Amino acid sequence: MNTGLYNPFQKFDFLYKTCFLSGNTFSSPLLQVPLIPNWLLELANLSGEEQIQFLDESIRSYNTLVIPINSEVNEQFLNPLEAKIEQAFLGGYEKVSALNELDLFNWLGKFLYGFIYIEMHSALRKEMTADGLNMSQSLMMKFANLNFMMQNLYTSVSFEDFKPWSITVVKLEDEEMPFSFRDEINTLTFSLKMKDFGIIACLQDNGTNKRYHQQIIDEVKGKALTAQQFEELTARFYYSAYLFNRLPEYTFMPVEGTIYIEAMPLRGNMSKPLFDVWQHKIYAHVLETFWKPWGYVKFEIIKDPDNPMSFFEKPCLPEI
Repeated sequence: MNTGLYNPFQKFDFLYKTCFLSGNTFSSPLLQVPLIPNWLLELANLSGEEQIQFLDESIRSYNTLVIPINSEVNEQFLNPLEAKIEQAFLGGYEKVSALNELDLFNWLGKFLYGFIYIEMHSALRKEMTADGLNMSQSLMMKFANLNFMMQNLYTSVSFEDFKPWSITVVKLEDEEMPFSFRDEINTLTFSLKMKDFGIIACLQDNGTNKRYHQQIIDEVKGKALTAQQFEELTARFYYSAYLFNRLPEYTFMPVEGTIYIEAMPLRGNMSKPLFDVWQHKIYAHVLETFWKPWGYVKFEIIKDPDNPMSFFEKPCLPEI
């Protein structure tokens, strides 16, 4: 597919020899920049020695996670974005909720795609060749599309009458919430919480997951959520992202220096709903994972099979 944009999956450019975003379109030197920026570590009172486990079961500390980027792209495009997000995070919920969603998408996308890049690098080193990678074409297309869309950072890209993301920003009751994040690479779902705000994002669903949960989003609008409520809301997005049974497809059209991206209809020729059937039993299993800090177990959550446990006065769960 010729999109007019850099596609790292054509030659599997995950060996830290090309810019992760531009593919060395610029002639400036290549830098290795922290995936988790220093300003975020400082704001979150983290040392950088905190550890994370990857899909290959390797364990890495935060301060060892880097991604390759051209110095010009970094200085002119990525650093200004980081500064904008930093100022918003310093200001808490009011500032974060006022951010342009495209800026949030780009920053969250860089964060999640950075993990994808590191995972791909590890897989390539282990398999030695791209031919050895056991990855579905649909997943590679999803990852490539995310990278295409993030290239709006340094070149002219226009989304034609749609947003490829679902992003929800909520206020938290605890104004000193410790920083934590969670991601699910296969569904491109990401969430984080800190200070007095939480963010939940599905980065390639064309807004479908947010519409699916619109009732509970409207219910909590303007309210400060407890930690349990935020994790419950987050669990719903992660589960619905799993139930989302379409692979979004896009057309790319270069016109006079701008790449126009248009979303193909999600329904296409398929008559079945966009989401597989919501099952409270499976949802309770997901919720058990998200509520682990409070010790709630699946049996307790699903004690009433028709009404799973909820910390919301009006649970607004999908009808089954």
